[in-house]
Amino acid sequence: MSVQIQEVILHKLIRKSDTEIELQLRDSILGNQQAVVNLIEDINRVYNNKSKAYGLFNSESLFEQSLKELRLGNQDFLHFSQESTKQLRNELAKYPFAEGGTVIFCHYRYLAVEYLIIAVLNSCLSMLVNDQLDINETQYLDIDHADIIARIDITEWETDANSKRYLTFLKGRVGRKVSDFFMDYLGASEGLDAKVQNKTLVKAVDEYCQQMQFDKQDKTMARDNVYNYCQTQLQAGEEIELRNLANELPSSTDNNFIDFVKNNDYDLEETFPIDRSALRQLKKFSGSGGGLTLSFDSDLLGERVKWDPQTDSLVIKGVPPNLRDQLQRNSGSN
Repeated sequence: MSVQIQEVILHKLIRKSDTEIELQLRDSILGNQQAVVNLIEDINRVYNNKSKAYGLFNSESLFEQSLKELRLGNQDFLHFSQESTKQLRNELAKYPFAEGGTVIFCHYRYLAVEYLIIAVLNSCLSMLVNDQLDINETQYLDIDHADIIARIDITEWETDANSKRYLTFLKGRVGRKVSDFFMDYLGASEGLDAKVQNKTLVKAVDEYCQQMQFDKQDKTMARDNVYNYCQTQLQAGEEIELRNLANELPSSTDNNFIDFVKNNDYDLEETFPIDRSALRQLKKFSGSGGGLTLSFDSDLLGERVKWDPQTDSLVIKGVPPNLRDQLQRNSGSN
């Protein structure tokens, strides 16, 4: 399903030095020609496929106030985008590590929801061969590697005052987050933590299985059912719905998963986004530290892999052949 573009415009930020950023502002809204539609659909596709954090505006957010003025009709989209880009330039200047780029503002509809997306895209050089077989340099927007994008679900922002997730954004790389200056510019902070919600879900499922006194086979089946449900939701672009997920778990007249979650204060939302890395714990145990990295299927615990909590040690039976070969070669050389 394609996006329905309402208004779109781009501006440009060019970093000249650690403190100086040149600003190039477009003075008219872009038309909805096919190239523009393709650009926004590509940004939307890439954004939907990336892991996101969820947030909300702070009480003193200048960006939110400006967005309200836009929605009330007190300013047009062109003026809103120009003033917002000036604010972004001022925020960007505080961070010497942050590059400039092409700033894209787009107001659009997708799957009956109204959105405002803001992206800062880098440009890359490539080679172009023309009809005369001459080679020329050309620039293109590096959408696939974009890491500075935020999207406001305008529909949810205007209809649910208590929402902590109407704003989504890409989190930056390790260390100082690339997204920090962007969140400061938006006047926003992180709200719903999807990773924490998913980790809490895994913990609740394991403890529910323990309370139900499932044997190893029943527990494995329960974890598999939850994992498969979440994978189905993920592939459909949907979120975890706690009540539907509860139907994947066995219950008794005295106990069911929904009541178990409520009675034990797990603080799980009724619906929340899926975090792939957290849900892998339903299928695998993994960890690293001190130069050691381990990962194995959860159903191997107690079988090929045994843990002794007293000595904090693992015993592995049946070493993988490729690892065994390395160990044998190293043993022979010594």
